[in-house]
Amino acid sequence: MIRAYKFLLRPTARQEQGLGEMLADHCSLYNGALQERRGAYRHASKTSIKYGDQSAQLKEIRAFDPERQGRWSFSSQQATLRRLDKAFQAFFRRVKAGQVPGYPRFKGVGHFDTVTFPKDGDGCRWDSTPHDAQVRVRLQGVGHVRVHQHRPVKGRVKTISVKREGRRWYVVLSCDEVSAEPLPVTGSIVGIDMGTVHFFTDSNGVHKENPRFLVSMGEELAAAQRHLDTFPKRTKRRTKKHRSAARKVAKIHVKIRRRRLDHHHKTALALVREHDVIGHEKLNTVGMTKRPQPKPDPEHDGAFLPNGAAVKKSLSRSILDAGWGLFLGILAQKAESAARRVIPVNARNTSRECPECGYTSAENRITQAKFECVTCGHVANADHVGALNVLKRAGLVLCAEA
Repeated sequence: MIRAYKFLLRPTARQEQGLGEMLADHCSLYNGALQERRGAYRHASKTSIKYGDQSAQLKEIRAFDPERQGRWSFSSQQATLRRLDKAFQAFFRRVKAGQVPGYPRFKGVGHFDTVTFPKDGDGCRWDSTPHDAQVRVRLQGVGHVRVHQHRPVKGRVKTISVKREGRRWYVVLSCDEVSAEPLPVTGSIVGIDMGTVHFFTDSNGVHKENPRFLVSMGEELAAAQRHLDTFPKRTKRRTKKHRSAARKVAKIHVKIRRRRLDHHHKTALALVREHDVIGHEKLNTVGMTKRPQPKPDPEHDGAFLPNGAAVKKSLSRSILDAGWGLFLGILAQKAESAARRVIPVNARNTSRECPECGYTSAENRITQAKFECVTCGHVANADHVGALNVLKRAGLVLCAEA
């Protein structure tokens, strides 16, 4: 298996300055490579420049600017150019698919937060042997930075990334050859139905409370954003107060994200420990939270018909606050590590199909919470019905594989 480990860095003041300079120089390299591609396409008869062409220029760039570009790892600079190349590949893929293209944009220094070292030992070395009771990571041009390692690293370290989040620095290790650690067999199989009122409801009828982290901190976040909006949108030189207000908004968002991530990890771990097989709906959260298309009014030129955008906006915000996609991804990873089984099933009509007689109709679901079959009269909670149908479909998958 491939697993990632994220640890907090504890750099000194000089090392923190070096980390900031490393990000700024890699950002400059990224923007320069993007400018070269744009200029070649616009002014040189639509000439296309590839990653190999720009990678071959790195030696000359490092020799020309040894203080800014020559001090950093050659392979990490290649990874930055590869990152730009992947952005262009995604752009052309979206163009061919007829989607919104999203041409690669220049990165501001505050929006370029990650530098990747493709190989352990090439410009970056993970030193797992503690020195003075501290684990350290060696970064070329920065030095040996202390790491707060809160859990052991398993497998073989392949790539190392340095990431900045607000005022904190992290190291992310990507490891392969990580062996599974099977948990004791429980003989239990469960289905879960994701929701916004309850975070999920399982086939046993247990409701997991939805913490609603964004709503709980909504007033504090709104106040911080209102204070930030009092400053001019575009200024040549940002003031100290403006930077402080922006950091406060970012800090609240980080706190919400970390609380949500902690909740998802603990909830997924509890499910994996209690059940051998977990069935869930195969959800397209991107499509579910997509903005509705405007409906032109055929009788009035330039006017539009109501399309339910306000209601859809509220629902989309609740779905994104719950973080279904993030949770299901964490659940799949923990299940794989524990030798458990996660089965995604078709989500169509899971809350409209009667678990007693099998009759499916939109009229069966009277309200958001109440289910009443129009054929047999079975009454139950709609989320519980959805979880029972998920469990049934997961069982069919297991029977087909047996």
